Amino acid sequence: MKYLALIYSAPGSNPDYGTPEFAASMEEWNKVNQTYIDAGVMVSGDALQDVATATSIRIRDGKTETMDGPFAETKEQLGGYYLLDCADLDEAIKYAAMIPAARYGTVEVRPIMDLG
Repeated sequence: MKYLALIYSAPGSNPDYGTPEFAASMEEWNKVNQTYIDAGVMVSGDALQDVATATSIRIRDGKTETMDGPFAETKEQLGGYYLLDCADLDEAIKYAAMIPAARYGTVEVRPIMDLG
């Protein structure tokens, strides 16, 4: 079964790009990626650009409205995801707990709905 691990963190909780701390953080992320690949659970995963680049849409009265930024104002922002193919929720939670952002943010694990 496929599970989506949504990675949320507060702005500024990650090390700044180009710093030694950022390089060390990337080593952690790369180790997690390799663990997933070696275990055969990695389907895909990507980091998202900053929420300042987001555009939200909604349709009201048949008209499309667009807004800059995310729809909801929250402390933590969606920063990336992993799509994992795991035997069950327990296995998905085991792998999601390895995501470095779980220590300073939140990782939400949700099963993918099979519509086929």
